Amino acid sequence: MKTLQIEIPEGFKIDTFDTTTGQIKFAPIPKSIFERIKTLQDAIDELGEQDEEVKFLRLLEPIGKETHVYGRQEAVVIAKALQEDWVADFSDSDQRKYTPYYEVSSAGGFVFGAYDGWTTLTAVGSRLCFKSRELAEYAGKQFIEIHNKYL
Repeated sequence: MKTLQIEIPEGFKIDTFDTTTGQIKFAPIPKSIFERIKTLQDAIDELGEQDEEVKFLRLLEPIGKETHVYGRQEAVVIAKALQEDWVADFSDSDQRKYTPYYEVSSAGGFVFGAYDGWTTLTAVGSRLCFKSRELAEYAGKQFIEIHNKYL
């Protein structure tokens, strides 16, 4: 028996190995959502142009990207991408839901203040809540300009 050592490319893992042909196929190691979604464009790419929220964002472009309506839809697209396949179940009082909270700074803008979690009560739209405090905190800090625009 002979041994052949193959260096696996960085960011990949062995997907399949065909024992008949000796062919090895590599697959990318999935990145965490925090690595994949850093910009609005990343969120759009994650969801795809055919996603209903992305389509609505595109419909709003003619009214102006600096409007609060467009800013809110940007936040919806980002939240949906960060949530991956998770959808809040507001009939489940045991399911925790989180949202970022902001404070107004003396400089006149918003600063990330904290995150909050809740079960049956809500102080935020269902499309802007997250499945974990880490996602709420990440969204609150990473996309503060977008939240500042629509708030």
